[in-house]
Amino acid sequence: MQKIIIYTDGGSRGNPGPSAIGVVLCDEKGKAVKGYSELIGVRTNNEAEYEAVIFALKKVKALYGKKAVKDSEVEVRADSELLIKQLNGEYKIIEPKIQALFLKTWNLKIDFNKIKFICIPREKNKEADSLVNQALDNQAKNQTLF
Repeated sequence: MQKIIIYTDGGSRGNPGPSAIGVVLCDEKGKAVKGYSELIGVRTNNEAEYEAVIFALKKVKALYGKKAVKDSEVEVRADSELLIKQLNGEYKIIEPKIQALFLKTWNLKIDFNKIKFICIPREKNKEADSLVNQALDNQAKNQTLF
């Protein structure tokens, strides 16, 4: 059984404010295979964290195919304790926007054979965090008045 490790991060400058996601796909040994970053508009930080997981699960399914993900073990690693505890059913979800994002994630999760959501320290999520900041920094540079 193949193992896919995914590092995700979402960030917002302001809360809500301009937001971006960062996703790093790794092989079973933790070696980065592909990285993605994307601006997602104005969101809260928590919304951005969920959007990163949703993007990552969709991307893995598209890259590997539905059959391969059914035969794989997937670990989603993120530094957001709130996100991970909500996805693991340890925390209630009260905010309606987060409930909707949780449902999107839950529906994507069904296509995977074995999926784990793991909270990691920020120091171990530097690549995904860097991708978020690159997207936000590039957006700021491209916004000039003249």
